[in-house]
Amino acid sequence: MKPRIFLIGYRGAGKTSVAKLLAAKLGWTAVDADVVLEERAGKTIRQIFADEGETAFRDLESAVLADLAQREKVVVATGGGVVLRPENRELLKSGTTVWLISDAESIWRRLQVDPTTAERRPNLSQGGLAEIVEMLAKREPLYRECADWSIDGTHLNSHQLAEKIGAWLPAPLSPLGRGPGGEERERC
Repeated sequence: MKPRIFLIGYRGAGKTSVAKLLAAKLGWTAVDADVVLEERAGKTIRQIFADEGETAFRDLESAVLADLAQREKVVVATGGGVVLRPENRELLKSGTTVWLISDAESIWRRLQVDPTTAERRPNLSQGGLAEIVEMLAKREPLYRECADWSIDGTHLNSHQLAEKIGAWLPAPLSPLGRGPGGEERERC
């Protein structure tokens, strides 16, 4: 297994926070793919969508993911829509992919208090909870296809999620050398 972890899931699922905590636990580097994308573009995701459209954004997102998929000892918080393109789903196979699941209501509440939502992210096109429900329904099969493991974070905080993922990781990656239920794993 490659020493690379991708966190996938809808916007507001906690990917960035969990990536930082999990990377610290593993002694690795945390990377927010959206931040890398914005740095390369020299503008926010909101501005990219407004100026160049979604296709240009998705092209940049794919290029960033391709670069990050070459790194080792990294926990990558991906963008929520990274799974939309088949080539990205293939790139996610270059590491261990964990799907952070949250229900639509929890995501909606989190987005209401997240300052990056208003400043950097594109608006929900139709707005509100109804759009989140619709987008989750469309993306869920793609998240499921990519995930080596999924964890429902609806009622867990970022620290709890990072702990559970760290305990689940295969022995070569986890400093704990434990499986999903906390059982000892055989070292390779």
